[in-house]
Amino acid sequence: MDGTAIALVGFLALFILLLIRVPVGLAMLVVGIGGIAAIRPGAVTAVLAGEIFAVASRYPLTILPLFMLMGNLAVVSGMSQDLYRAAHSWLGRFRGSLASASIVACAGFSALSGSSLAAALTMGRVSLPEMRRFRYDDSLATGAIAAGGTLGFLIPPSAGLVIYGIVTEESIGRLFMAGVVPGIVLTLLFVLTVWIVVRRDPDKAPHATTSVPWRERLRATASAAWIVGIVIVTIGGIYAGIFSAIEAAGVGACLTLVAACVRRALNRKTVIDVVNGTLKASGTAFLILFGAFVFKVFLGLTGIAFVAAEWVGEQGFSGPQVVVLVLLMFIVLGTFLDGFAMLVLTVPLVQPILESLGVDMIWFGVMIVVTLEMGLISPPVGLNIFVVKGVAQDVPVRTMFRGILPFWLAMLAALILIALFPHIATFLPNAMYGS
Repeated sequence: MDGTAIALVGFLALFILLLIRVPVGLAMLVVGIGGIAAIRPGAVTAVLAGEIFAVASRYPLTILPLFMLMGNLAVVSGMSQDLYRAAHSWLGRFRGSLASASIVACAGFSALSGSSLAAALTMGRVSLPEMRRFRYDDSLATGAIAAGGTLGFLIPPSAGLVIYGIVTEESIGRLFMAGVVPGIVLTLLFVLTVWIVVRRDPDKAPHATTSVPWRERLRATASAAWIVGIVIVTIGGIYAGIFSAIEAAGVGACLTLVAACVRRALNRKTVIDVVNGTLKASGTAFLILFGAFVFKVFLGLTGIAFVAAEWVGEQGFSGPQVVVLVLLMFIVLGTFLDGFAMLVLTVPLVQPILESLGVDMIWFGVMIVVTLEMGLISPPVGLNIFVVKGVAQDVPVRTMFRGILPFWLAMLAALILIALFPHIATFLPNAMYGS
């Protein structure tokens, strides 16, 4: 068989393994090793050892465990609950305020943890009982949490942007800055979506409560000062050029640890929980990266990237047309593939094509991450949906998917806005680093 045929067989084998629920990192590792053995048997050991060592020793990847540590410390110290209460104190007078507060709190927690699944799980535990106590419709309550959780993949320190930066060799600092304004825009669109949903069907949320007194608002905001301050220091420090994105992760982790100590949240049990949670999340991420990079070498040996580039050239597609095709492919793949895996597998295939067509890879990175967020809440898999399902076990999955549809459309609107007005994503990085 020629290289293209072997690559297609490899993709087919990968999808079969994923369908039978083999962990995605392990599936890519197995298929990658098998494919390399079929093309260059003598290179298997060298590639396997070399790629795993190269990934494990990449200095920029220290961002992932550090920000995961920050998120876990924020949970055990109660800072996530404080953030939710502060958001609700300011939004409490509006109908659907608890759902809106959940989204805003998810955005704030995402700026600390960089993980969409962690944001959905944490805010699900904090806010879902409150929404159910006030008789919010299950579809709105679970949909708001699942959608809000996706912000962790876009708002810095986004794990998705870190992986994209490593794969494309783009500046992680520029990518972090590029994700700030789109993250804020998407948060506002989610809040607007809640307002539209309850406006069309008032039964989905109770009547607005009385306005919270200013003293209570300030007290709730002060209680969230730790998490807000840490976010300002880490993101603001990157923008001001005080430290790099990697150094910001270390600073943020240190400040979060200090906050947890000051709040007397650390004991033998919580320390064990934090360490175990960080190790498990980091191990899962690195296993996916190991498998993806070995699989990427396999694809490189098949030469399928050059075949795809030649085909696109023959068709005469423009840059915007190729971007649309890639985003549509990501929306489909995102329904059943892990976001990390998709980035490492597909971006190297399309990057040469896009760069040859003059596409801004920083702008494209934000577009890709928003598209991957859509996959996190798309049927039939929708990872964030099943994370929330673990918190609301009595709510049918079909009810959750029904509630997520308006938020999925809000993501589509954000994608269109960023496509039509690229400066939404490129303004901050260009202002900081230059065009």
